[in-house]
Amino acid sequence: MNLNVTIEVWHKGKWYVAKCPELDFISQGKTREEAKNNLLEVIQIQFEEMSQIGALDEYLAESTPADKFLLHRQQTYNDFGKDARFADDEC
Repeated sequence: MNLNVTIEVWHKGKWYVAKCPELDFISQGKTREEAKNNLLEVIQIQFEEMSQIGALDEYLAESTPADKFLLHRQQTYNDFGKDARFADDEC
């Protein structure tokens, strides 16, 4: 599965915060890269769990506007981490 999503990263105190507004997931890290990687891991874990209970397709249909992502069923959700593409903002 390929998803085109936005990852917003900002500095807050001693932490960097990463958020994916399309999926409403958030994470943090000590660096920008760590915050982004942690967020991608959160997304992958959540997708795995939702897929196991049969709720992933429904979640994506309700959570993300159709024009914000592209799903390609030829690949599995396990590919998300290495295939992730995101819009990166500057802090």
